[in-house]
Amino acid sequence: MKINIVGMNFPVTQALEDRVTKKLKGLEKYFLIGDEDTARVLLTSYPTKQKIEVTIPTKFAILRAETSDADMYNAIDKVIEKLKDQIRRQKTRLGSKKGTPLYEAFLDYDLLGEEDPDEEIVKTKSVVPEKLSLDEAIAKMDLLGHNFFIYTDDETDKIAVVYRRNDGGYGLIETE
Repeated sequence: MKINIVGMNFPVTQALEDRVTKKLKGLEKYFLIGDEDTARVLLTSYPTKQKIEVTIPTKFAILRAETSDADMYNAIDKVIEKLKDQIRRQKTRLGSKKGTPLYEAFLDYDLLGEEDPDEEIVKTKSVVPEKLSLDEAIAKMDLLGHNFFIYTDDETDKIAVVYRRNDGGYGLIETE
């Protein structure tokens, strides 16, 4: 795997580059990452925190994680744990579907020993999307205290999902 490290408002020292490279190379024992795959790492410095974003597009899937911390070395450790957790969750979900192309991307390396019991589906819910405007859907979502709301758009008569973004705004997913 090739690694491309970029710093925004942040000098990328050799020690940081070595730490990121060592940690990312460790992921290769869990997931099939080819030599031609390029991991993109963005290190950003803010006045009160350091942020790292890692994106690894592979033949099978895109691994992506980001995290912030007061110390960049702690942020690197946290983002690697998030990537390992993503790999573990996907491997657990696909465990019963051996033979799927994505399952073949996981190497026979056990991350935690046993399947995590928290990963099983514990509740299933059915919804009948109401016909609403976007503003009404946002209002209902806020009243319910949810992070997303499924509804039928009154203009297009198609199912849509409105959601609260991490940056404080709203997002909309429309179906075709």
